[in-house]
Amino acid sequence: MELSELWFVLIAVLFIGFFFLEGFDFGVGMSTRFLARTQTERSIMINAIGPVWDANEVWLLTAGGAIFAAFPNWYATMFSGYYLPLLVVLLALIARGVSFEFRSKVPSSRWTNVWDWALFSGSLLPPFLLGVLFTSMLKGMPIHKDMNMTAGFTDFINVYSLWGGLTVTLLCLLHGLNFLTLKTEGELRERSAALAKKVVLAVLGALVVFVGLSWSMTDIFEVRLIPELIIVVLIVLAYVMSYTFISKKREGLAFTMSGLGLGLTVSAIFVGLFPRVMISSINKAFDLTVYNASSGAYSLKIMTIVALTILPFVLGYTIWSYYVFRKRVTDKEHLTY
Repeated sequence: MELSELWFVLIAVLFIGFFFLEGFDFGVGMSTRFLARTQTERSIMINAIGPVWDANEVWLLTAGGAIFAAFPNWYATMFSGYYLPLLVVLLALIARGVSFEFRSKVPSSRWTNVWDWALFSGSLLPPFLLGVLFTSMLKGMPIHKDMNMTAGFTDFINVYSLWGGLTVTLLCLLHGLNFLTLKTEGELRERSAALAKKVVLAVLGALVVFVGLSWSMTDIFEVRLIPELIIVVLIVLAYVMSYTFISKKREGLAFTMSGLGLGLTVSAIFVGLFPRVMISSINKAFDLTVYNASSGAYSLKIMTIVALTILPFVLGYTIWSYYVFRKRVTDKEHLTY
């Protein structure tokens, strides 16, 4: 395996980690508007992700930094071509972060409501827009020979990309509801489980449609038929098992299965892309690949040594953080947010 191929895999792992960890943060944030019945319940939900949400965002920053360092041509084309949606994602994440800090520090209930809506929109927009981004990349964008992308409105917004954004949003919502069943008690826990059982059915329906659209509107099943079919079957099994575990009140296994489903969905995208990193809808000869978009061999070698040295410490710290904050959150504890 060449180092450029290894870094493509590492970037895929970073995005899988981001959606697995930040996915339930997004899901909890979205559910605060319709699952919580009181401000106390909303505070309990926010406290469930309070100790970890900011660390989970770092996975996205690290993935972007890895693309910049390992594949500068990919970074330049994607971040310039998707400038507006990525800017909205950034602003939404900022609004969400600010809402965590401000909602409990304002005396006016009107301002508390404003920050609650900022939390909701800041949790809804990023997974939707990232879903639109990745699915439009699968479909192909107008990338020219000089690696510049000149996309119009319909290149970004079409049936396939919108459905991809909706599907990713539903996956995150389900993951967040399963997380709440692990971290809350009483009525809130029961309502989370009841809603999760309904959402998982919507997830399965959305995935079936998304696979059908991918079959007819992209070439991922042409270039990677067997691997993609295997991943699709595993995704469906993961969400069927998630529904089964929710019904049996096995919250930990239900959460694991929804996380596995998210991770496999991201995997399917990267498997369908490889060895391309961005697909040109103008001419296949203009595709960006792990070979023509990568940094030099020496740069990749140094990056690999540094990454493999630091990675065990990062993983260890992450695991320890979740272990420390493993207990359920109740209204009897101090509600920080």
